Order: sequence, then structure tokens, then C-alpha cells
Amino acid sequence: MKILVIGSGGREHALAWSFARSPRVSGVYCAPGNAGTEAVATNVDLDTTDHAALIAFARAEGITLTVVGPEAHLSRGIVDDFAAAGLRIFGPSRQAAALEGSKVFMKNLLAKHRIPSAAYAVFQDQAQAVAYLDGGAVSYPVVVKADGLAAGKGVIIAADRGEAVAALELIMGEKAFGEAGSQVVIEEFLTGEEASFIAFTDGKTVLPLPSSQDHKAVFDGDQGPNTGGMGAYSPAPVLTPELERQVMEKIMYPTVAAMAAEGRPYRGMLYAGLMIDRGEAKVLEFNCRFGDPEAQPLLMRLRSDLSEVMDAVIDQRLAEITLDIDPRPTVCVVMAAGGYPGAYASGRDIQGLEAAGELAGVEVFHAGTRREHERIVTAGGRVLGVTALADDLPAAIAQAYRAVGLISWPDCYFRRDIGQKALRPR
Repeated sequence: MKILVIGSGGREHALAWSFARSPRVSGVYCAPGNAGTEAVATNVDLDTTDHAALIAFARAEGITLTVVGPEAHLSRGIVDDFAAAGLRIFGPSRQAAALEGSKVFMKNLLAKHRIPSAAYAVFQDQAQAVAYLDGGAVSYPVVVKADGLAAGKGVIIAADRGEAVAALELIMGEKAFGEAGSQVVIEEFLTGEEASFIAFTDGKTVLPLPSSQDHKAVFDGDQGPNTGGMGAYSPAPVLTPELERQVMEKIMYPTVAAMAAEGRPYRGMLYAGLMIDRGEAKVLEFNCRFGDPEAQPLLMRLRSDLSEVMDAVIDQRLAEITLDIDPRPTVCVVMAAGGYPGAYASGRDIQGLEAAGELAGVEVFHAGTRREHERIVTAGGRVLGVTALADDLPAAIAQAYRAVGLISWPDCYFRRDIGQKALRPR
């Protein structure tokens, strides 16, 4: 097989790394990739919004399978375009990707099919949304969400009316997230502990990966604004076996059935962001691809051949597949540029990558990096996902931070508490 991975982040590096280990795969290509993917794949300098150019490359190179990393490409219909060209591609169609691309669509779907989630209201008009805040139906804190894709940053938790009005002004008035803010969802604030439940589905069978937990807030203790994710670990103890059964029966299978009933059959990765409280799970959001940074620890635990699993999804024979998972836990610590998720500098020299990568059980997945001659420099907000696998979670946390301690660049920032939630008594 020859595989083309679309994207340039840590998730795409982890995908390329996983494919490169397969005896079935003779070549991996990344468009555009980063300074890390070039170690396991051939980077291809293509405009990934130009589907015709990607299709032409896939045909010219004899690409067997294309795998889409970022959500924006799925929402733009890349799967539909490749399928129309007779090329095999992994991921949901444009219509199915609305499950992530529109929070309004998702909330309406869940409400219609009685899939557990938070109470909500939808607005296209900013003044009407403010009037709703003043109407007595809202208790604080409340969650304000841009309808469309916003790179994980379009969700704002407002502690009071002033913060909620400011969030509406940012999203709808200032258009901080562009057209993603043309509609908003004002949603009940759910309490509890978040977890990520990510599964393969071919539209009939749902095959879950191990549980994981992301850390979205930028600062320790889950403080500060949301980011694309500052770290993750797997498994997540909050998702007990009984809760996993509940999630499959009440959320995952009903959602796949609901999408089919709506004429939007769903095939690909189905990622439920969950809130767990008092033994019950509710949906916070759905994503239509691997999480980032969850992909890094999950793919390090996956012993099965990822290309075989994805082929089975495309051919709707996922029921034949059993996943082989390493029982040992993994931890990923994201190293970010100072100032992220706000303004940050690029082009900083990264030191210590080779030494960190030589530690036992450690993989350094690149996210925002590029090569400048013989140097590797920062080129994004989230720069690296330093991931470690060990015999137990405390050892995995220690090894990940040992590797982080060997890497540096000016203004480097990372959270120091990744994985600590899992160590709390339950």
C-alpha cells in the first residue's frame, strides 16, 4: 500500500508513524506534513484545499488509501471529491461531517433522537441571544458556542451575564471565528469530568479505541482559555467498563443510527467528547476525526495494523476486526509556543529533540514545526506532543516529563499537571 495523510499537525505525524510500522505499507506521504513527518514519510508541498491537485497527486503516485486528519477538510467535502474520482479515502462525507462542522446540526440531531446532552437554545441574531440571557431561563455559568469550526477555540464558558454578553460580542459581533459565528448555541453548563470516547465505525459496527482524556485549558488546574488541547492520556479511569457500555448503548450506536436515519450515513472516526457526572455520560460535542492530542497516546497503544482497520471501515466489514491494544498507559504532554492560544512567535530553534527521542518508550510527535536547512524551528502554537508509554500511569507521566525536560526553545510553555486527574482516588 501507498498511503497519503492530509494535514500537518501532531495527529498527522502520529498517523504517519503508525502507518510506517505496517508491513502492508510500502510508502507514506504527508501533505504538507512537518519537520517530524519527514522521518517516517515523504512530505508533499501541496495546497490541501486544492482537492483537484491532491487527486492528481494520488493518481500519479498510485496512492492506495488517503487519510484525512483535520476536520476542516472533511467539512469541505474532500471525501466526496476523492470518492467521485474513484479513489479510496477514509473519513465521513461532507454531509456526515456536519456532526462536527455545525454544533446547531449536532444539538438538533441529539435532541430529535433523544441522545443525552445539555439543554440548549440556538440564535442567529445577537440581540435575540442577549434577550434570552435576560429572560430568566439561564443559570450561570453558561456555555456559548460558535456554530462552526473554530480550531477548538469557539467554546466559551461564561461565569455571569457580563461574560456571556462579551462572548456573544466576540463570536457574533466581532466575528472572531469568521462565519463559524453566524449562529451560536447557548448551552447549559454541565459539571463533572470530561473524557474522550473515540471509535471506528463503518455505519453499522462501532469499534471503540481505549478511553482517553484531553486537557483543553491552557493553564494547570484547567484554568484559562480553551486550546486545541494541551495534553492527553489513555486510559481514562473516569470511564469505567460500565460507563463504556452505557456510552456505546446510549450514545455511539444511537448516533450512528440517527445519522443513517437522516440520510447522512457515517463512516470514519466518531469521537464523542463526554461529560461524566454521577455515573452518567452526556455529549458535549462530536468530532469527525481522531482527536489531537488524543491520537498520539491512542496510536502508541494500538498494536493492530491501522491500515487494515481503515480498509475494513471503507468496505463496511468492520465487524471482522478485533483491536489489539497495548495494556500499558500512555501520556502526551503538548509543548506550546509562549502566548498560545493567543499571539505567539515562530521560527524559534528547538533544542534537545534527539536526546528526548532516545528515551525508552518515548515518541516526540511534531505539530507546529518546520525545517530550516539543518535546524528544526517552531511553526505553530502547539509545537510538539511528547508521548510516553510505560508500565503504569505514574511512570508514563514521569517519562513524558523527563523527555519534555530535555527539549527547549525560547518562550516554550507546557502544562505541568497532565495525567494527574487519573491519579485521584475514586
